[in-house]
Amino acid sequence: MIMENLVEILKNDNSFIICFVLLIVLILGFIILLVKMQRLNKRYKTFMKKLSSNTNIEEDLESYIYRVEKVEKQNLEILSYCKSLEQELTGCIQKIGIVRYSAFKDTGSDLSFALAMLDEKNNGVVLNGIYSREMSNIYAKPVENGKSKYTLSEEEKQAIEKAVNSKQVYRIEGK
Repeated sequence: MIMENLVEILKNDNSFIICFVLLIVLILGFIILLVKMQRLNKRYKTFMKKLSSNTNIEEDLESYIYRVEKVEKQNLEILSYCKSLEQELTGCIQKIGIVRYSAFKDTGSDLSFALAMLDEKNNGVVLNGIYSREMSNIYAKPVENGKSKYTLSEEEKQAIEKAVNSKQVYRIEGK
């Protein structure tokens, strides 16, 4: 009974064409799947050739994961160290301003100088080196927040101003 119905459907030209097209589509799909399977199989064989016969993939993966975790730990330690260096660096000399001048009219050249050396917060020292033919003296005055509680010469003020406005502040950039 079922066979008779099937034979009757196949006698109809439209259904035969539909079945034939469907069969061709299925065959094409099967061929495409075979080609993809062959490519995948080739890639798998190439991958397996790279591994020696004595290698256990699970052990290799565990070793790789261990090394990655070790590198991550080292990176965290390096970042922590860089942050501590950055904090220490704020107290180091980072800004410098210098003004050369002639302290006395009878000496030639600008052999005297005012040198300001400041940290990130504009704290530090200003040195004033006064040169004359008979002697040379250097005076130091503390600087806090870009100012000194001592009387400053015009050259010392200029040196401090140059240092405060210096664009060469060196910092370690971290995350």
